Amino acid sequence: MNKAFRELYAPNPERAFTPKYFASCHCGAVAYAVSDDPVDAKICHCRVCQKLHGAPMQLAAIFHKAHVQFTRGIGRLKFYNSELNRSERILPCKVSCAVCRTPIADEGRRMWLAFPSLFDFSETAQLPSQFRPTCHIFYGLRLMDMNDGLPKWSGHKGTSERLEI
Repeated sequence: MNKAFRELYAPNPERAFTPKYFASCHCGAVAYAVSDDPVDAKICHCRVCQKLHGAPMQLAAIFHKAHVQFTRGIGRLKFYNSELNRSERILPCKVSCAVCRTPIADEGRRMWLAFPSLFDFSETAQLPSQFRPTCHIFYGLRLMDMNDGLPKWSGHKGTSERLEI
């Protein structure tokens, strides 16, 4: 396990942390909590997300790294940098469970992109408004149209062309 990763995300008695939301992989070997609402949520249509998730798009809720803490299985994580095609924690990278292979998150250089489907929302049985997407990114690569009224960007939100579709 990468020492820097463990220092950032493992429980630390010197760091105040009050869990607000809980997420886990399919088999339960890996679990983590976040202590705040997402900064944003986006639906990504890039080819990497399509291939690695086996889906036409992927919803990500974006958190500050300081708001993420693993509660179980931090040593059971695998990392993959798709830009370099290397199974290492080279940021940005994909994080998954080594046991069941569930995609856990995308760890960016500054942010943690969590997958809302891993969170336990059993009390409401639906996605909380804080996790609802605000836009589509890489929409030019979409495999299907989404008529949901959300803004659609050709690349990243705010730094690429907004598509008028």
